Amino acid sequence: MKTLNFDMDKYHESIDLDYLKEHGRVEKVSDGVVFCSGLEKGSFHESVLIDGKVRGVILELTEEFVGIGLIDENVEVLEGMSVDLTGSLIDVKVYDEMAGRVIDVTGRSLYDDAQEEGSTTKCPLFNIAPPIMHIDSVTRPMNTGLAVIDAITPIGRGQRQLILGNRQTGKTQIAIDTIINQHDQNVHCIYVGIGLKMMYVAEVIETLKAHDAFKYTTVVAATASDSLTTQYLAPYAGMAIAEHLRDAGKDVLLIFDNLTKHADAYRSITLLFNRPPGREAYPGDSFYIHSSLLERAVQMNEAHGGGSITALPMIETLSDDVTAYIPTNVISITDGQLFLKSDLFNSGQKPAVDVGVSVSRIGGDAQHPIIRKLSKKLTLILSQYEELKELLAFGNSLDEGSMTTVQLGSVLTEVIKQPAMSPYRVSELAILLYAFQNSFLNDIEVAKMSSFKSLLMEKAKASEAFTTLTEEINDYQELTPEIESLFKEIIEETRRLFI
Repeated sequence: MKTLNFDMDKYHESIDLDYLKEHGRVEKVSDGVVFCSGLEKGSFHESVLIDGKVRGVILELTEEFVGIGLIDENVEVLEGMSVDLTGSLIDVKVYDEMAGRVIDVTGRSLYDDAQEEGSTTKCPLFNIAPPIMHIDSVTRPMNTGLAVIDAITPIGRGQRQLILGNRQTGKTQIAIDTIINQHDQNVHCIYVGIGLKMMYVAEVIETLKAHDAFKYTTVVAATASDSLTTQYLAPYAGMAIAEHLRDAGKDVLLIFDNLTKHADAYRSITLLFNRPPGREAYPGDSFYIHSSLLERAVQMNEAHGGGSITALPMIETLSDDVTAYIPTNVISITDGQLFLKSDLFNSGQKPAVDVGVSVSRIGGDAQHPIIRKLSKKLTLILSQYEELKELLAFGNSLDEGSMTTVQLGSVLTEVIKQPAMSPYRVSELAILLYAFQNSFLNDIEVAKMSSFKSLLMEKAKASEAFTTLTEEINDYQELTPEIESLFKEIIEETRRLFI
């Protein structure tokens, strides 16, 4: 990029110096960023107006110029246009009722002008993480409804759990299933789409509407057709809204889809501002932009409202490479990761979670006590199964104990398979795990396991006692004899049709 050829002394002679402190002039426009003279009182991340109508934000401060990222890219910006400071840092409008809204990074409604009605609060996009004295331990479950996650890599309210994998491996599907499972769970969901096609975001919205989940969800959209600056600001806007709800004592589920595109947008902006590139051409503060964002997702203690923000950032990998720059950065920031593998997805294992690489650093602390008890040794069984399955593939013979492990692993693999948009309630997952742990599934053909699970859930939902248990499951800290008797009755009734 060429250095600006601008005679600042000559400009100072022709314009009042006091005017330059709060006003400036466009000197150069380049691919969605603007180089401006003047604005001596400008602050980093301060909002500006170009020509009185085009929104922008200060992203670069140097001795020679002020760098501005354009939020509105569809309006032509020309050299010589006036630039005015607004006196406030970039913020987002938060409405009293945020559910069912689709907004941009400043809070403007994207699809329905009627949504602009109602009182609003302005929340700054860039805040610091709460002090550690205000934060509590993560002890409450954020149930996703997916057996492989809730049983093996559980997520708690206030946790930051990374979802990473190649394209088309089901990352967004896990997020959508998790949102659908928050029905009647008193959780406000925020979906932030970063750099995605507009059609893709619209499909997500329609899916949520079809499953009655949009009524407690807010969508912040910065699509691929929006400016680089808008894509860069989108996750911070989502976090600002989540913080506003958290401070009101609410539990929030915040999904970033995805932070790879966010990092790419920021890389493009910094290269346009001629900042020195680092590893993979990303700037030196690539780690900071994600750590400063995700560290704001916490569980507050009771003295400070008791609200929480559970963050599910997504990262797109290439060829299952988790050692690239952005994946390793975000892995080190979060409290665990769910790694989705292409080979598993292509073989029909959905969700395609690789249990060997996936981990939750919260562990069983955030699991329901019954699920925690029924989930013992599942990870060990699956990891041993994967090792022995490779030996069998080469024609090796195994001893009786190893073949038993293979049989258990093949059954468990079928148990944790789950179709899209059909999350399990806690009681439904409990009866499924109970059937596995007590060897009720060992004599059922693996090929019939999917049919067995479907029929088991149908019979469970048809049971009045089971429906009551579903409503009261949070009151139980362990499996009582009455619950075990109910589980056995429903399982045996189902098994008779398959044996």
